[in-house]
Amino acid sequence: MGPELRHLRYLIAVAEHGNFTRAADELLVSQPTLSQQVKQLERAVGVQLLDRSGRSVRLTDAGEAYVHYARRALRELAAADRAVLDVADLSRGHLRLGMTPTFTAYLIGPLVRELHQRHPGITLEVREMAQDRMEAGLLADALDLGVAFEDPHQPGVTGTPLFTEHLSLVVAARGAGDPEPLPVHRLAEQQLALLNGDFATRGHIDAYFAEHHVSPAVAVEANTIQALTDIVQRTPGLATVLPDGITDDHPDLAPVPVDPPLPTRTATLLRRTNAYETAAARTFTALTHEVVRERGYPGV
Repeated sequence: MGPELRHLRYLIAVAEHGNFTRAADELLVSQPTLSQQVKQLERAVGVQLLDRSGRSVRLTDAGEAYVHYARRALRELAAADRAVLDVADLSRGHLRLGMTPTFTAYLIGPLVRELHQRHPGITLEVREMAQDRMEAGLLADALDLGVAFEDPHQPGVTGTPLFTEHLSLVVAARGAGDPEPLPVHRLAEQQLALLNGDFATRGHIDAYFAEHHVSPAVAVEANTIQALTDIVQRTPGLATVLPDGITDDHPDLAPVPVDPPLPTRTATLLRRTNAYETAAARTFTALTHEVVRERGYPGV
C-alpha cells in the first residue's frame, strides 16, 4: 500500500513538534496510532524517515528530503481544493491577504469597501505582518496576495508595482500653516511622535534625519499608527512622520512637505510565482489598481 495523505500530515506534525505525544495531541489521534502510521509510511517508502534515538525525534537526511516534497504536495492539493470551489461569477469565494502595517492604516478600508459592495459573497481574511513573514506565507500557500514594498523579494515571490508612497510630516490640520515645504533643519525644533523601531518605516525616517544631520526631539514612540494619529490630533505641538495617504481619510490631519523630501517607497502587490490565481484574487488585483487610480496615488 502506498502513502496516503494522512501519512504525510502525520510525518510533518512529528517533524514540527519533535515529539510524538505533542504531534498526536495536535492531530487528535492517540500516540500509538500516530507511531504506527509513521512506521507504515517508512515501510511504504522503504527508508527510515525519523531518528528516534535521542530525547527528541528528528528527521533523518532521507526524512528531510521527503518532508520537503510532502509539504509541497499538501500545498498543491490545498490549491486544487480551492480551484474546485472557485466560482467564476464571484457569488462566493475566499481571499487571504497580507498587509504591512502602514497600508492597513489607509488602504485596506477603501479596498474592503469596494470588494464588499461589488462582491459580498467573497470573504476576506486580512493579516497585518512584516514583509518577510508575508513572503514566507505566500511561499507556504498560507496567503493568496500581499501588499508590501518593492524590496528584493524571496525567490518564488513576484511583485507588481502599485504606486509611490510618500512620507510627510503630518500635523493637526489646525496647525498645518504655510503649505510651503518646511526646510529640513527646522525639524530640529519640532517635537515628534514616531513609530518605534519595530517598523521598517522608522528605519527610513532615522536614515533621513541622519543623512541631513538633524536630531529632532522624539517625545513619543508608539507601535500602532492609530495611536500616533490620535496623539497628534489631540496634542498641540506634536507632529509625526507617516505616509501622506493617511491624511486622506483624516480631516483633522494634514501633510506638510519637507525640503529635501522625505523618502518614498514603491507599494507593491505580491503573489507566489506561478501559483493558481482564484477568481477572487484576480478581481482583487484589478480592484486594487482601480482604487489606487481613483484615490490619486502617484504612479511608479
